[in-house]
Amino acid sequence: MAADAAEEIRGTARGNAPVPLSVLDLVTVGAGRTATEALRTGVDIARLAENRGFHRYWVAEHHSMPGVASSSPAVILAHLAAHTERIRLGSGGVMLPNHAPLVIAEQFGTLEAMAPGRVDLGLGRAPGTDGATAAALRRTDRLNEGADDFPQQLAELIQFLDDDFPDGHPYGRIHAVPGPVQATSPGGVQSTHRPPVWLLGSSGFSARLAGTLGLPFAFAHHFSAQNTVPALDLYRDSFRPSAVLDAPYALIGVSALATDDEKEARRQVLAAALNMVRLRTGRPGLVPTPEEAEAYDFSPMEEEFVRSWNANVVHGTADEVRSGLDDLQKRTGADELMITANAHGGDVRLRSYELIADAYGLPAA
Repeated sequence: MAADAAEEIRGTARGNAPVPLSVLDLVTVGAGRTATEALRTGVDIARLAENRGFHRYWVAEHHSMPGVASSSPAVILAHLAAHTERIRLGSGGVMLPNHAPLVIAEQFGTLEAMAPGRVDLGLGRAPGTDGATAAALRRTDRLNEGADDFPQQLAELIQFLDDDFPDGHPYGRIHAVPGPVQATSPGGVQSTHRPPVWLLGSSGFSARLAGTLGLPFAFAHHFSAQNTVPALDLYRDSFRPSAVLDAPYALIGVSALATDDEKEARRQVLAAALNMVRLRTGRPGLVPTPEEAEAYDFSPMEEEFVRSWNANVVHGTADEVRSGLDDLQKRTGADELMITANAHGGDVRLRSYELIADAYGLPAA
């Protein structure tokens, strides 16, 4: 189990890439497009990623955001499992305080049964939305309790996944199904394998916890770039070998968009930045078109935000993006790069992954 989990976690670099490359999909919905179209694009990206040797494809839990159709990662992953055969599928992540640990164990046990040996369970402690929506999700306005209880919730979830509550525990007779209990029941022939658990974060809390527990760690460089190196250093310094990993393993999420010409890349990332401006100022909506972004009258404060935001988006031609990704990997020492392509149109996002695959000489199926 431990050797298998480590192999699933670490992956293999393909082509000329310095480390394994993966995909983070926010299932973005552009103005004039539908969630149905966004989800179909997700299938297309997952198939392309599988055929070109990307290691994994994750979706992230978000709520009450018109431009992001990934509110239900487990549902999306089940759909993707039916349309792929080899690529790892997972959450980047499920926000644990929004859910009962048993529910997550059941959902991902079901996914594991659908796609044996290729499901990841990435967990975060943020709500993935604003405070009011988080209160509606959790049926309480005491939101700090969910974050503060994260280590306890994590331990409970792992015990449900492994079906190993100690004798006398209140949950000792409760089993997450599908799960290991089926293998130990009379006549049981179920696999005891379960999805590897990852911790996600954008600060030092989850970095330290992942290191202490010997778990793999995923850092959200794409929206917290200033904290990337300190968080990875903290993770590595805190790391203790476990049954899962004998050495640290950290991936970073990075926003990157490759286009056939540099000007088009600038147009697309401007539209994505306008979307972030609206989100950060309490006006979330569909991802605007490049034309709308070019016509938008940015205030001086918004212009400064756009400059700061886009400074951490690797964009341009395929060669420029490859160079930027290489530099980022060297600077951070990341063991894996998980690329998220934010743009108005699904065709642009799909083309970006294709160009990046070509730039690194990833094999074509």
